[in-house]
Amino acid sequence: MVRRFYGFYPVCSFVLSVLIVSITPATAQAATCTRPCLQHMITVYVDALVAHDPSQLPLASDVRFTEDSHEIKLGEGLWKSVTAKGHFRQDYVDTRKQIVAAHVELFEGNTPVLFAVVLRVENRKIAGIETIVYRVPSDPKSKPDHLEQPLPVMNEPVPPAKRMERAEIVKIALRYTEGLRIGSFTQAGTPFAPETYRLENGIKTAGQGCTTSTICDPKTQKIMLHPDIKPSVAVVDEQAGIVLLWMNFGDTHSYGPGRALVTLEAFKIFDGSIHAINAFFGFLPKETERNWPSAE
Repeated sequence: MVRRFYGFYPVCSFVLSVLIVSITPATAQAATCTRPCLQHMITVYVDALVAHDPSQLPLASDVRFTEDSHEIKLGEGLWKSVTAKGHFRQDYVDTRKQIVAAHVELFEGNTPVLFAVVLRVENRKIAGIETIVYRVPSDPKSKPDHLEQPLPVMNEPVPPAKRMERAEIVKIALRYTEGLRIGSFTQAGTPFAPETYRLENGIKTAGQGCTTSTICDPKTQKIMLHPDIKPSVAVVDEQAGIVLLWMNFGDTHSYGPGRALVTLEAFKIFDGSIHAINAFFGFLPKETERNWPSAE
């Protein structure tokens, strides 16, 4: 409004310039969501979801909502069927881009639902909602048995001396994607710390005590080629040293006919290495695109 008046009344330019300097910073600060504010957005969202009531959300007028990369009306999909929230929740906060994400355990009756959500916030209102929904099958082998407590390392603060720049941790996370693309983390130069573990839908697939392989070292595990893998940066949590990647693993003929594994996968990165990995994923059509801009 001040800038518009300035165009019409040049005689008042000095006074209005003073107003711009004095008002604009305060206004911008008031519109920015801090780290606790962004995390509260996740709390509000999950509570509204379980209550089946989108009206509880602070929404932008042009809010956009996707579930499994399909754009649908807010209040449809999981909003109609979820019955309760579980105990597990892991947040990823990007204060610079005003994006917050979380891996959350929910329930549809007795069926666990592994839910990944990314919220884009503008002026302290939710302007974009991206979700992936995975319903855990009743097969005991699929039980998410490592989500009963907070994730080791992932929640630990990074010592300031071991923190890395935003671009550096993104580059390391993408070395993981490159390892999947060529079928070798060693050849890709993906750096893992000695204690690195990986959880996939709550199951430990790499690291000490892994249950799905005889080789638990993530660097030397045998991995298949994923030549068509597509990554996109969803969140960069600079304070926590975490990069959350959206990835479509492509059709490797191993996820069902015409299907691909699609994930929101978090990488704890500091001191030059990946220290922990947490992935929630579903199996979607191989042509699935993210359709959201990268936070890189």
